[in-house]
Amino acid sequence: MRELRSLKLYGKQDIRFEEAEKAVITDTDDVIIKVKAVGICGSDISRYSKLGPYVEGMIFGHEFSGEVVEVGNNVTTVKPGDRVAACPSFYCGECESCKKGELARCEKLTVIGARHPGAYAEFVKLPEENVLPLPDEVDFDSAALVEPSAVVVHGFYRTTIRPGAEVAVMGCGNIGLLAVQWAKIFGAKKVYAIDIDPAKLSVAQELGADVLINPLDKPAHEQILEHTNGTGVDLAVESAGSPITSAQIFSLPKKGGEVVFMGIPYADINIERFFFEKIVRNELNVYGSWNAISSPFPGREWSTTIHYMATGQLKIKPIISHRLPLSAGPETFDRIINRKESYRKVLFYPEQG
Repeated sequence: MRELRSLKLYGKQDIRFEEAEKAVITDTDDVIIKVKAVGICGSDISRYSKLGPYVEGMIFGHEFSGEVVEVGNNVTTVKPGDRVAACPSFYCGECESCKKGELARCEKLTVIGARHPGAYAEFVKLPEENVLPLPDEVDFDSAALVEPSAVVVHGFYRTTIRPGAEVAVMGCGNIGLLAVQWAKIFGAKKVYAIDIDPAKLSVAQELGADVLINPLDKPAHEQILEHTNGTGVDLAVESAGSPITSAQIFSLPKKGGEVVFMGIPYADINIERFFFEKIVRNELNVYGSWNAISSPFPGREWSTTIHYMATGQLKIKPIISHRLPLSAGPETFDRIINRKESYRKVLFYPEQG
């Protein structure tokens, strides 16, 4: 029998393509899934380059889809052969937030790939409640992005967006490209995509953005004001995760408008007076959004994502830029953090090695 392949994190910028033990059933609600496609998340890049919560030598990764190969004795919702996506998050169920049903605020919230074996492997194990059957219309590549899409939906649910709203999306990486589409699904009549990369803006346009804004041409807020008769947008989405955009975002909404933060800058943010005063003088509503789960677990974010993938209103293929064998993992992570190539969403295929 050949060795099972995986990517394991050993330390800062130290990820290795190594043999892994196959997951085995230990609890009656366990589900073992053969991983068909697994993506690189922005948080994976941060953990790889700077380290966050992790266990040395742990199998990395958490955005994936696959096929059920084995289930525990009490599992009833899926069976071997079923095509599935999965929520990679674990909540404690005992803290104050969990008891109130606010699972994304769990004091001990964690995901596979940190303290539990992750999905950069041929097989991964999760409890039954984390596993989501896929309709025939959703392929494995698309389903590997159910988790990041659920993150975006979770953020939109935090806001009061209504049909007819105008929405600005700051940053057109993977989360931003999903946010452009979700803004439309939530009823936005006009979506402004903002990025300094023309290639990313082009994809945003393909996915439904109505107006493309490059801040290198003119400050984003000045362009937004020109397009909105000097008022601003109803909702501004920060999805770049940059210290610079995390300050600039406050200049985009209209008076009484909203800002939701989906990006994580992983750095200190210095806010110029011009931007900070917008919060106060325009009486903005500012929301943080974390993870993608709600009650009942894993939450409507997941079923809603799968529904709109199935209808074709949520398009994933244009977001995927690289499809690679798992063995390309170490080199790919290095190339991403050292900006040796332009990447959007990278998918690995464990079956290909």
